Amino acid sequence: MALRNHSTITGFILTGLSDNPQTEALLFVLFLGIYILTMMGNLTMLLVIGADSHLHTPMYFFLSNLSFLDLCFSSVTVPKLLKDLLSEKKTISVEGCLTQVFFVFITAGTEAFLLSMMAYDRYAAICHPLLYGQKMSNELCVRLVLVSWGLASLNSVVIVLLAVNLDFCDAQTIHHYTCELPSLFPLSCSDISINIDILICSTLLHGLGTFLPIFFSYTRIVSTILSMSSTTGRSKAFNTCSSHLIAVILFFGSGLVRYLMPTSGSSLDLLASLQYSAVTPMLNPLIYSLKNQEVKAAVKRTLRKCLHYFGS
Repeated sequence: MALRNHSTITGFILTGLSDNPQTEALLFVLFLGIYILTMMGNLTMLLVIGADSHLHTPMYFFLSNLSFLDLCFSSVTVPKLLKDLLSEKKTISVEGCLTQVFFVFITAGTEAFLLSMMAYDRYAAICHPLLYGQKMSNELCVRLVLVSWGLASLNSVVIVLLAVNLDFCDAQTIHHYTCELPSLFPLSCSDISINIDILICSTLLHGLGTFLPIFFSYTRIVSTILSMSSTTGRSKAFNTCSSHLIAVILFFGSGLVRYLMPTSGSSLDLLASLQYSAVTPMLNPLIYSLKNQEVKAAVKRTLRKCLHYFGS
């Protein structure tokens, strides 16, 4: 398996988000703020869920894993972006590029599986409340998360093998701010038609394999909610699911646009990548905390504990 002609190309040049120093300075401040908020928000969710026994349920177990994934996902691309915004030359080695591709796929892939499992959790809670504890046991939740990581890792290895076997010739410029396969393929002087077909099939299988369970779960959830006689019960059920639905739309919408649309190096490519790799990881803890009374109450309890601990 060779990086056989990679000896002629030791690295790539990234065009980044802008070549204007003033614009880059503003973008640096913006994405530094986004990254700090992402770290603070997701670490807070992990701390609150871990510290508050009221949140030791399957739903919050999955949510804590989502927060951990968002920390990882954001850290794969944003620190490099911040460094490049302060650099005159934006370069990345071939090995570094392939490593970034691998970790983008493993974190994004695991998040897709996790969002699918969170939909099933909501289906079990709303459609089969009496059997919820039996359907969503702790052992099953742990297994589902481990399976998510395993399947995403397998998919990531297959995807990276597509890039490892490419021959890169004279073209060294990636018209993007990070290494992603859709932007990497055009730089190859190999025949990439099979690679593109495999990437599209992999994206469709992964995307549909995780999105369809979400769709069917919410079809049943909506049907169950509409059949409820209590207005309060309907409102509570919709509020429980709305946060997850927003997260699904943000993640799947931008991800599928990026990997199924032809690569053009346009602003749409950049915006789609920024949406799912930088903005969504920042928004997820806000979405789940602002719309969730249990999380708000847990945050207040945790703050009181911290103030009492440091005040005593």
